[in-house]
Amino acid sequence: MIKVVFVCLGNICRSPMAEGMFKRMIEEKGLSRQFIIESRATSSYEIGNPPHHGTERILRRIGVSTKGMYSKKITQGDFEFFDYIVAMDSSNVRNLMAMSNSKYHSKIQKILDIDVPDPYYTLDFDETFELLSKGLNQLWKKVKEEKL
Repeated sequence: MIKVVFVCLGNICRSPMAEGMFKRMIEEKGLSRQFIIESRATSSYEIGNPPHHGTERILRRIGVSTKGMYSKKITQGDFEFFDYIVAMDSSNVRNLMAMSNSKYHSKIQKILDIDVPDPYYTLDFDETFELLSKGLNQLWKKVKEEKL
């Protein structure tokens, strides 16, 4: 089982969008049974809230439901459980490094070399979708090379 968690500040915009997009990608490859794909927040700001309506709109457009998706904060158990801890920006990486034991630091990576801007502030959910599409394709190549 390959376990991937996407992480952003509030877990209502970027990380649930990445979660839904990657689930769709893995589903289309017929590999859903080999993966656990989730998302988390580094903060407690939005805990229990559903994805932002902009994220929901994007995911609906690609045929992904947000039903049952709610913001959750990353836990110490998550650092041990997940194989890939994928952050949306440099700030998320710094927070994750500070929150985790150093033995888990090798699992933490940024989705792209650049930061994915937070559409909560930019309101540009289409830009986020485009950047995540690139990042998820790169992640897929890495996972395939390392785990499949």
